Amino acid sequence: MEKNVVAVSLEQAYRLLNHGPTVLVSSAHGDQRNVMAAAWNMPLDFKPPKVAIVIDSNTYTRELILASGKFAINVPCAAQADLVVKVGSSSGRELLGKAPATKFAAFDLPTFAASKVPAPLIKGCVAWLECELIPEPHIQDTYDLYLAEVVAAWADERVFSDGRWHFDDHDALKTLHHVAGGFFFTPGKSIQAT
Repeated sequence: MEKNVVAVSLEQAYRLLNHGPTVLVSSAHGDQRNVMAAAWNMPLDFKPPKVAIVIDSNTYTRELILASGKFAINVPCAAQADLVVKVGSSSGRELLGKAPATKFAAFDLPTFAASKVPAPLIKGCVAWLECELIPEPHIQDTYDLYLAEVVAAWADERVFSDGRWHFDDHDALKTLHHVAGGFFFTPGKSIQAT
């Protein structure tokens, strides 16, 4: 075995790969709206662009996604870490019929309209992907895994341009990467290979 190599418990093995950005998944159907945090998401294909995301069967967001067939992935930044934890540790279903009636109202989340899906986009994030569900009932029911085609995408040009992220001068705008228990890290210095 290599020097400095330690065993990782199988229950924590996912943490070795799961350091992509944590996202906020917004959904809407009729006059209902919700948002949840999700750390398990990834790009899946280029043309057409597709994503995969885990959405637990007990979430209100999942209910709205199944009803509308559409959702949005919002990529929050370091300045929004507290908000991500609040959104991720609360239930939109529990707010129904109470004041405030949505997480958007409860956490004073400013939004703007998406171009192709009914789900609202969250202001202050650094990227947004508008998604249409690709129905795959077996993997949805068995693994809570949802596939979607990205039908529109947007990014904050201060940290994304020419097809790449460039965070070097924008610490507050760096993406959040959940590692467990409310702890996140942000990307470090960019390195260009020669």
